[in-house]
Amino acid sequence: MTANHSWSRIGVVLLALGLMAASAFAQANDRLGLPGPIDFEGEAYGLAWSSQPSENYIKQEYLPAGDSPERYKQMILVETVSGGIAVMDAVRAQVDMLNKRKASDPLVNMDVIQNEATGEALLDFIISTKGNDGQYIVEWNSYRYARYSDATGNRGVMLFGVSRRAYGDDASKALLTQLKVLRPGRIKALTQVVLPRPAP
Repeated sequence: MTANHSWSRIGVVLLALGLMAASAFAQANDRLGLPGPIDFEGEAYGLAWSSQPSENYIKQEYLPAGDSPERYKQMILVETVSGGIAVMDAVRAQVDMLNKRKASDPLVNMDVIQNEATGEALLDFIISTKGNDGQYIVEWNSYRYARYSDATGNRGVMLFGVSRRAYGDDASKALLTQLKVLRPGRIKALTQVVLPRPAP
């Protein structure tokens, strides 16, 4: 995707905190034909965890050296789902989950950006939780959703996402402050990156 494609904001609701569950018992079986490493903004992310919750849904997580799925600072996510689901169906499902999370997570904040020229969409959101020590864990995610076809031609959606996480009240506050500068560049890079092509 190039920078001259027109991305327009829809449904702006910016301010979210709600946390993805940590990946327990990490396994790094490549289920997508994307063994990595994946390069993003000059940094290499190696395959660290994968899962196939259902026959048509696969998710993989990639981390820089030194990070672990259970306690990471930066992550790349690649997910595919086939079966006729459309891009905006996938986005709405995630938005619904985030809206429900607001009841227990006062920091939940999201923004949806759509590129009508390509049929893609981007969901930018913040979530949070508290650790066993009572301190905040804050996570910022930006998910790019694109059309996808699996090896048998079934259509669906690919998610390519970037994630940042901070642990503890001080680090969480620092991340939220840094996002004012970090977000625009990361989102621009995410919209311009060439999406990986899973092998058959």
